[in-house]
Amino acid sequence: MTVQFAELLDSFLSHLISRRDPLVQRFLGGLSGAMRSRLLPTRRLPCERHLAPALAYADGPTLPLLRQFVQDGPALNWGQTYSATDLGRDFLDNYGWVELFGTRGHFENDLVAGGFLVLGPNTLYPDHHHLAEELYVPLTGGTEWHKGDAEFKEQAAGALIHHASDVNHAMRTADAPLVAIYLWRGGPLAAKSTLS
Repeated sequence: MTVQFAELLDSFLSHLISRRDPLVQRFLGGLSGAMRSRLLPTRRLPCERHLAPALAYADGPTLPLLRQFVQDGPALNWGQTYSATDLGRDFLDNYGWVELFGTRGHFENDLVAGGFLVLGPNTLYPDHHHLAEELYVPLTGGTEWHKGDAEFKEQAAGALIHHASDVNHAMRTADAPLVAIYLWRGGPLAAKSTLS
């Protein structure tokens, strides 16, 4: 029997492993052995409309994984952490994530959560923080990121963006949508981030 989204999981992990970066390897250390698949219902979100246009903002190394995500996107279980009361309807229409593996993902893992974040163009994901340590790898370029007291700085597709536990961070897009890999470890993997 074919495991649903096994190819997407393989592409996700292969992309990270190919980085050969000690920080990435530290996050992947919690992925011991095969992860059992979990059957989740398909859940769609408005932010999915940004997936196909995002392909224009990916480069060579990030493009194959983004293509696989665009292909599988309509069948995945999409989620949102916030409500319209938290950040407004416009934000929610341009924001969403898919947990590929973790405590609530398509594959079971109690130590590390990993998946994809999508932000539409001209969207600010305001300052927030969480106990879990986090690593982002944007698959698209053009998004500005900041953490702590630092100014916003544009990051290229493929950059490694690390947030230590409980450090404020934010992202803002311009004309390009953001699609990024995320990894969480060392804290509650399903916790709602605290808006600053």
